[in-house]
Formats: sequence, structure tokens, C-alpha cells
Amino acid sequence: MGQTLAERFPVARELFAQADEVLGFSLSKFCFEGPEEELNDTFNTQPALFVTSMAALAALREQGFEVRPAYVAGHSMGEYSAYAAANALSFEDGLRLVRERGRLMKKAGEINPGSMAAIIGLDDDVVAKICQDVTAEGKGVLQLANYNSPGQVVISGHHAAVERGLELAQAAKAKRARKLPISIASHSELMRVITDEFREAVDKTQLNLPDIPVVANVTARPLDSLAAIRAEMEGQLTSSVRWTDSVRWMVTQGITDFIEIGPKDVLTGLIRRIDQGVNRYNIGTPEDIEAFLS
Repeated sequence: MGQTLAERFPVARELFAQADEVLGFSLSKFCFEGPEEELNDTFNTQPALFVTSMAALAALREQGFEVRPAYVAGHSMGEYSAYAAANALSFEDGLRLVRERGRLMKKAGEINPGSMAAIIGLDDDVVAKICQDVTAEGKGVLQLANYNSPGQVVISGHHAAVERGLELAQAAKAKRARKLPISIASHSELMRVITDEFREAVDKTQLNLPDIPVVANVTARPLDSLAAIRAEMEGQLTSSVRWTDSVRWMVTQGITDFIEIGPKDVLTGLIRRIDQGVNRYNIGTPEDIEAFLS
């Protein structure tokens, strides 16, 4: 992940080297060589995604892309890349903060074991009712964690609650209902145990008002103050990612082109399902950069 960027663009290579120095270990080695099991540990995944996304953005800018976006946004951890892209966070501070976020979320998963599952082909209100019913049954916490696109959501909570939610989703004729290879219950109340510690980390981090409006996961609206950014960072741990609403709101503001910066094209696919009338691009490799600029 990110290796071809580092090989091709000095600015990307420098960011990976800087990340290794800031963290005190070779994150770049995990990204480039694995092992996959270590890279998939959220403690490493979050900084790896952050650095790779910022490396892709730096390479794109170095190659002459100077268009100023009207808005930036990110999905879950990707919101921190958006903050950095908008200069609300420095690269170094953003890296330290996402590393701490990953550490604390892993800790929360050890204290409150849970899981997540994708549900495809049901209306959002049907899945929300399933979550309410499962929680009422006493199976544990079950929440609608990610509103990814129409008919595609993710649920999160205690293991037994997620299993029961999958049963009810299948009974409701979901097109697909399957657990995700994630060992923590992100964006659920199971993360509540680490919010105080994370708030301390956020309070110690230097934040600036963004140069570009950042559309928040929790509210699907731009953040207009440092207090709002800090509240978003904390609240996002236990709240739903309202990606569908975020994209739709940006479209109502006249946005016609979305550029996804990062190692994969997941958001590009989600945006296509949210609104097929907008243009979509993903930038994650040197080939992507060349194709986009040409």
C-alpha cells in the first residue's frame, strides 16, 4: 500500500520517511511489505491509511494539480485526512492523533468485544428498526454505524447482537447480510469507554480553523469552529457515519465532481450509488494521477 507512490514521487517518499520518524517504527515497511495481519490491526491500519492518503494528495499536488476544492470530507478515519488536507491539522499532529485513536479503539474492543456487519438491500429505516428490536431483546448493543449509500449500511455492536441482527436482516429479505473482518464495534456505544481518553488527546492537539470547509460525519454539515471539530472527533467514535447525507448535501451545494484520495476506490463506488449524475475520480497510484491529469 503506497509503495508505488513512494517509488515514483519524492514528496510521497518523504512523507513515509517522516511518518516512520514520528512514530518511532517503520510504518512504511508495514504498508509496503506487510504482514497483512499486522497491517489490519486498527492500531496500524489507521496511521497507514492516513499516511498513504496524504502521500497520494502530496504527489497529486506536486504534479501540478492546484484546484481548490469547495469542500473536503472523509469516511470515518478518513475524516482525519480531510482535516489535514484542509490544514486544520498538521501532518505530524494528524498522524499522532490517528495512531492514538487506533490504540484506544483497539483497547475499547478488548474491554467491550464486538463486531460489525454489512446489510445490503434493505431500507435504512428497516435496519434501524432491526437494531432497536435486537437491543430491546437484551442481546446487547446494536447500532446502525454507517449509512454508506442507499440500501447499503453497516451495523455494529456486541457479537450476539450482530449475529441476531444478521438473522433478522436475512428474514427481512436483505440481498446480502454478512459480518465484516473487523474485530471492534466502531461507531457504537461500545467505544464509549475510551471517549474520555481520546478527548484528552484531542485537547492536547493543535487544531486550526480549516482553509476548506470539512463536512462532518456526525452532522453531514460543515464544521464551523474549533469546538465543533473537537466535538466531532469525540462524537464520531460512538455516532453513525452519515456518508449518504454528506454526499447529498454537497450535491445540493452545487458539487459536481468528487475526487477520492487514498489507496482504494470504495468511496468512489458509494458516491456512484448515491448520485449517478456527478463525476467521480479516485487517486491512489501513480497511474491514477497520470490518468486524472491527462
